[in-house]
Amino acid sequence: MTYTRQIIAGVDEAGRGPLAGPVVVAAVILDAARPIAGLDDSKKLSRKRREELYPQIVSNAAAWAVVEIGPDEIDAVNILQATMLGMKRAVEKLKPAPTLALVDGNRAPDLMCEVRTIVQGDSLEPVISAASILAKVCRDQMMRKLHISYPEYHFDRHKGYPTAEHLELLSRHGPCPVHRRSFAPVRKLLAACRT
Repeated sequence: MTYTRQIIAGVDEAGRGPLAGPVVVAAVILDAARPIAGLDDSKKLSRKRREELYPQIVSNAAAWAVVEIGPDEIDAVNILQATMLGMKRAVEKLKPAPTLALVDGNRAPDLMCEVRTIVQGDSLEPVISAASILAKVCRDQMMRKLHISYPEYHFDRHKGYPTAEHLELLSRHGPCPVHRRSFAPVRKLLAACRT
């Protein structure tokens, strides 16, 4: 797809599904004069490749922003609204302000510019791929830091996703401060503790 005279931002998130940690949203405006080879959906890239592309995006993009929404805010408004809020905050940090935001998925945040949602946009649009890489690398780094504070949950391995290992550790140790209380497995454990 080509867009003329537009300042186009790509927007994507990492961490909607986990039971713990933040959801992280990135917004990126690429610079056509400084192309970045190898951009793709962050989930299709190895950790090594994502971490090689991250500094290239940060150095070569015309603008970029990363926003995290923590577990307390996720619990207060729900994960969909938290993600939309993160997208709004990330896009609002971009200078220059975009005229068009291409958003991965099928839900459009309320932005000051035109918004187009693209299902599997992180595979189809390099500008969304760049945002997905920034969001994923930043969130993974955050989860590795949380592992230092809460080593018993092995956040460095599963990044808070509801893997069999995480569910077993959650059941054994109970929720910690960075678990999302509104997510069913955590909510059920807390309810069981109260009875």
